[in-house]
Amino acid sequence: MQQLNVVWFRNDLRAYDNAVLDSAVEHSTRNGSPLVALFIATPDSWQQHDMALIKQDLIRRRVMQLKTELAVLNIPLIAVEGNDYKQVGEVFVQLVKHYKLSVFVQREYELREQLRDKQVETILVDSGGQYIEFDTQCIMPAGSVRTQQGDIYKVFTPFKRNWLAALKQHGMRCYPKPKPLAINTIVLPEFDEMQSGDNSSAAWSVDEVEVLGKMRQFCQEKVGAYHTARDFPAIDGTSLLSAYLAIGVISPAQCVARLQIEAKDSWQSDKSGAEIWLSELIWREFYKHILVAYPNLIKHKPFQSETDGIRWSNNEALFKAWCEGQTGFPIVDAAMRQLNKTGWMHNRLRMITASFLVKDLHIDWRWGERYFMSKLIDGDFAANNGGWQWAASTGTDAAPYFRIFNPVSQSEKFDPQGEFIRLYVPELSKLQGKAIHWPHSLGGVKSYFSPVVDHATARKHTLEIFAEVKKNA
Repeated sequence: MQQLNVVWFRNDLRAYDNAVLDSAVEHSTRNGSPLVALFIATPDSWQQHDMALIKQDLIRRRVMQLKTELAVLNIPLIAVEGNDYKQVGEVFVQLVKHYKLSVFVQREYELREQLRDKQVETILVDSGGQYIEFDTQCIMPAGSVRTQQGDIYKVFTPFKRNWLAALKQHGMRCYPKPKPLAINTIVLPEFDEMQSGDNSSAAWSVDEVEVLGKMRQFCQEKVGAYHTARDFPAIDGTSLLSAYLAIGVISPAQCVARLQIEAKDSWQSDKSGAEIWLSELIWREFYKHILVAYPNLIKHKPFQSETDGIRWSNNEALFKAWCEGQTGFPIVDAAMRQLNKTGWMHNRLRMITASFLVKDLHIDWRWGERYFMSKLIDGDFAANNGGWQWAASTGTDAAPYFRIFNPVSQSEKFDPQGEFIRLYVPELSKLQGKAIHWPHSLGGVKSYFSPVVDHATARKHTLEIFAEVKKNA
């Protein structure tokens, strides 16, 4: 039976800095066996994971672009339309009937994905093939950064300190784009071809070189002011790279390497723009390390188990108002409308809206976590879960339960001129000064919503419900 090497792409949709692809190309070059790339769309499983339609479209568009990019390397990409993870196994069952497979993959951390991969590995091994896995989602593989006692870090600051020490000690490698292989014609079983998406992500480039250029430009032109600009949603001060990190068009290592080149020594300067952006990249890794160490998080359990006893109000009408941006709190409504319209939300606003849902409306953080995943083009389970549990004071290294954002003062501080609010809440566009942050001080605006809650009263109730659960822990 003929040997066939397969690069199975999932959330590492790139040709540059891809250890999986590099190893597969090297293997094929060495033994002369053909190499194909494989991607299997599983929309039913994506829906079960609350994946946003705009993210699904971005993936589909990126896969088709990757197919073009790999063709230059003489690597055919087979893009299959499946339904769910069960069909993934069926694809490999068909392939092993014709070929002895060596399958190269990047490890995924979530529970269903692990079960899917175990099934595929069994199919391959039972047929005499190989399943070759690389743990390259993070710069420092999950579980590799530990305390002196061998435990997983539960607090970010010491994790970051030791992560940086590991980087200094071990360095990191960014793989070049592989050289073209010799043309090797093969005949594969017929599969349903992957369908195109709805083009809802058209505003986001899917060309790998263009995305790398965006990353380079950010590190050259914007990262120096990142520490002062990143919290203001009306300013174009963030990298806008999170969607590409989420599906692997670029890697964390590429970001850090480019940051070191462009920022020179400032990436090590405390509180500099470069150092702050590096911290956020490390936060992403921290949450993935936590996810692997505490798999109950994948089941939407709180990290602080006693907080599972909180009695959330879970008022569906209030949740609907929050989802639709109709709470009567301008910064919250503007943020939610941005999310619904664009599939993206500024990070400062993610914190404000999450705090508002949990600590003003007293709605279970998991409702918000799922809603964000259903809308975000950059939805990433570990980062989204970690961020929500931070805001809800239920997670590792979470904000103290008594840290409750005041949405009006947050608005005044981070959108002082109301530019962002005017962009997404046009019914307030004529208001000037502080009135735009709290139009109800003027007796309200007829075309705008009345506040759904009194913040001071809600804050008091939050302190009471957390104090009760802490007392009973």
